[in-house]
Amino acid sequence: MSDDLAKQISEIYEAYYNDIYYFLVYFTNKQEDAEDLTQEVFSRLLKALPQYDGRVAMKTWLFSIAKYVAIDHYRKMKWQRLFSDNWLIRMMTKEGLPEPELEMKEELRLIKEALQKLKPQLRIVVILRYIEEYSVKETAEILSVPETKVRVDCHRGLQSLRKMLGQSIEGGIINGIAR
Repeated sequence: MSDDLAKQISEIYEAYYNDIYYFLVYFTNKQEDAEDLTQEVFSRLLKALPQYDGRVAMKTWLFSIAKYVAIDHYRKMKWQRLFSDNWLIRMMTKEGLPEPELEMKEELRLIKEALQKLKPQLRIVVILRYIEEYSVKETAEILSVPETKVRVDCHRGLQSLRKMLGQSIEGGIINGIAR
């Protein structure tokens, strides 16, 4: 590997590692899997970088790779339980009384569980739009789909989440996600 290529990969890794990693944490809900999948994304990047032509932003291109890595992982894990509640352990307590924090954590747990029940394509759109906060246009580029499909999938994903969650957190976090 040439020094220029090594430097380029190092710069890309430094710039985008956290974004890719957290996207995969949200998708898998397992830190260990997200770490492995993030490494897989950058391994694929290493193989594909010579074909990168710059027509799309590097971040968009990386998220496209991450999307396919996540879907491949989902297919491999199809018959196993995909998600656990380990994410609660990683949440840091903020200032305030413990009761509101516990209520908020419970709401987040319910949303996470509901999110994991969405079809993978709807889950990816909801994560990109409302957790990673990408615009409709950016999400469409990442997923290589029309903007109208992103809007429809967002609507369907949020409707499914509301239906699954029912009245359990009416007016709570789910409305914040759907802003």
